[in-house]
Amino acid sequence: QVTLVESGGGLVQAGGSLRLSCAASRSISSFKAMGWYRQAPGKQRELVVNISSGGSTNYADSVKGRFTISGDNAKNTVFLLMSSLKPEDTAVYYCNAITVLVGRDYVYWGQGTQVTVSS
Repeated sequence: QVTLVESGGGLVQAGGSLRLSCAASRSISSFKAMGWYRQAPGKQRELVVNISSGGSTNYADSVKGRFTISGDNAKNTVFLLMSSLKPEDTAVYYCNAITVLVGRDYVYWGQGTQVTVSS
């Protein structure tokens, strides 16, 4: 079982920055991949960025050049640094991790953290 706990959300003005944290209950290097997703009111959950165990990243076009994913193995924590925030970035942000057991992928989610960007 894996537990993911997000933190760092809040209210910020457009153009500002926030750093989200996702603390995992086990070593982040043990995961096949980790990522950040978001869900705005009335919309489907969408990928923001994911990172593989090999370090490959995949950013949504809407956040490229503004958001950066990073990790701290010693703290079992993944971060999402969000800069140049826009009102359309307002959403609940979820951390995600994928493990592999006997050839099957298992996906875990955090509880989410609200990010609100005011214009």
